[in-house]
Amino acid sequence: MATTHEIKATARNDEGKGASRRLRHAGFVPAVVYGAGQAPQSIQIEHNTILLSAKHEWFFSSVLDLNVDGKVEKVLVRDWQKHPYKLQMLHMDFQRVDQNKAIHINVPVHFLNQEKSAAAKTSGVVISHNLTEVEVSCLPKDLPEFIELDLTDLKPGDIVHLSQLKLPKGVEIVALHLGADHDIAVVTANAVKEEVEEAPAEGDAAAAPAPEAKK
Repeated sequence: MATTHEIKATARNDEGKGASRRLRHAGFVPAVVYGAGQAPQSIQIEHNTILLSAKHEWFFSSVLDLNVDGKVEKVLVRDWQKHPYKLQMLHMDFQRVDQNKAIHINVPVHFLNQEKSAAAKTSGVVISHNLTEVEVSCLPKDLPEFIELDLTDLKPGDIVHLSQLKLPKGVEIVALHLGADHDIAVVTANAVKEEVEEAPAEGDAAAAPAPEAKK
């Protein structure tokens, strides 16, 4: 089971743009919790708490323990708004999680041992990470924080598809239920061909007419 991550918050009663602006000036992020058949709840979280948590990939891909005034609920981050140029989170949406219902969420892919592979050691081969996260479906208790992809055996010309990812028990990749056309490449190891400019044949320069002298 994934590590537990707790986010502390407090309930708020003020609504509207003016109230949200006041909260931001006071160092808080306005947020809403919804879902699981319950009424939406307006909350506020210290901005530094969000700023520090958002630096970690688990914040956006894990089931979180949202502690609102001592009451803990399991939630997922579903939406967030950032300031266009300031290091500031403006608003967040959290969705309550039903432990008995499958959730859909993007999970990061961690690439292991790439530097040990034959592809990495072959000159002129470019290894591309076409996907850095995948959408999975599972019960909340089975949600992994990330999926590992071991590239030790990657050779020049190899392609690793979604269906080749090793998943924890109870976890499925959503795209693979849509048909074979959706079994796309996660990693490719392609040789890059260099275009060599052909040198002019001998005598070509001599055969070319000399420019006329200006009179």
